[in-house]
Amino acid sequence: VQLQASGGGLVQAGGSLGLSCAASGRAFGSNGMGWFRQAPGKERVFVASISWPGRTTYYADSVKGRFTISRDNAKNTVYLQMNSLKLEDTAVYYCAGSRLQIASMSPGNYDYWGQGTLVTVSS
Repeated sequence: VQLQASGGGLVQAGGSLGLSCAASGRAFGSNGMGWFRQAPGKERVFVASISWPGRTTYYADSVKGRFTISRDNAKNTVYLQMNSLKLEDTAVYYCAGSRLQIASMSPGNYDYWGQGTLVTVSS
């Protein structure tokens, strides 16, 4: 399974940005998906997750109400819409896929990881 994240870039505080994660590979099918992020000098932390086929979602408290995770199962793609961005949202964002169908907040439940895409929020 390969996960390809895209959509990162530079955005001003208060702005919006959308990330995409395209999955490919024969082993990929009905998988729970998630987004994590890692800020400079910090550990990777949970951002959002979505179950298969998409009924359940979870968000970190820090992004709740601002970020929205969604998926297009026909395209094997997961999205993260980020609104009202803050300086502290600056990080490398990673998408992850699980062999399980659940939406999980634990990185240990994910088996596949994308390469990461950088989001920089400026003042």
